[in-house]
Amino acid sequence: MSSTLLTIAALSGFLTVALGAFGAHALRETLDAYGTDIWNKAVLYQMFHTVALLALWPIAAQKNINLTPAAWAFVAGIVLFSGSLYILAVSGVKILGAVTPLGGVSFLFGWGWLAWQTFRVPGN
Repeated sequence: MSSTLLTIAALSGFLTVALGAFGAHALRETLDAYGTDIWNKAVLYQMFHTVALLALWPIAAQKNINLTPAAWAFVAGIVLFSGSLYILAVSGVKILGAVTPLGGVSFLFGWGWLAWQTFRVPGN
């Protein structure tokens, strides 16, 4: 897998911490309970998938399999799912909710690719 993906994962981890803190402090008085819940869900899913993205490197190396499609799917999911939720939380523009499932499908593709690749490797 490319070093570009590793850099993206590192930046996503950085942004997850920064956005989590921003939501907890700077937006505390701005967001209502619904907006706070949406913001926190975006942070949670971004962090889980950033960690998953980082975990792909040792798995790919150990199993000698191509997990690049899963990695890019996780990146797309972070942008589409978490990104749309961040914007929805601060803007209240409900139509952005239509983008969020595309990110969910990207996450599902990434997990499916990981499962398929690891299942088909002999010795599992």
